[in-house]
Amino acid sequence: MRERAVIAIDGPAGVGKSTLARRIAAELGYVYIDTGAMYRAITLRILQGAIDYHDSAAIRALLDIVHISFDPEGKIFLDGMDVSDTLRSAEVNALVSQVASLPEVRERMQALQREIGKDGGAVLDGRDIGSAVFPDAEVKFYLDASIEERARRRLSDGKESVFVELEAIKNDLARRDTADKERAHSPLVQTKDAIYIDTSGMVIENVLEVMLRYISGRSVG
Repeated sequence: MRERAVIAIDGPAGVGKSTLARRIAAELGYVYIDTGAMYRAITLRILQGAIDYHDSAAIRALLDIVHISFDPEGKIFLDGMDVSDTLRSAEVNALVSQVASLPEVRERMQALQREIGKDGGAVLDGRDIGSAVFPDAEVKFYLDASIEERARRRLSDGKESVFVELEAIKNDLARRDTADKERAHSPLVQTKDAIYIDTSGMVIENVLEVMLRYISGRSVG
């Protein structure tokens, strides 16, 4: 039994999972594991190597040698290089859902996530944390929001270029939602034991307060 909890935060893109996971980890003195960045890092490496993501043998060979790690500040390193500021390029955005849907990629990333968080004291956010990575997590959340609000957030928080139109962001989010929910391997789902929070119309501070209240109620230390 873990001395400290694993906190799983799932939900579609643009609901504030990463921001909230970081804030919760800071509040509790936990480690934050940015699982989305891990899939983006693999996608970036595939693009750098001009690898065909349909080529299963090439993907498996890459997964055998690629190294992903985090530093205490949350920066992500790909084969020893800090790629924290290069993971949200248009090229990565366009390919990450397809790469993340590959069974061999998900299995490798899930194993790495379990290894990092096995002793507890960790906050993870993603699409399959409470359902596949840590189904035994002590606290699970499923965050949601309307697609209109999610698109506005991505535009306002600088995660998309100022030259990208709101409608284009909505279309991209809808495409990613479909890919995440319909993929064969560990799709995005709300587990029965997850606390559902619709964040539409809520500011981050309000959502954080609600989540911390639930965590406190579970006597997480």
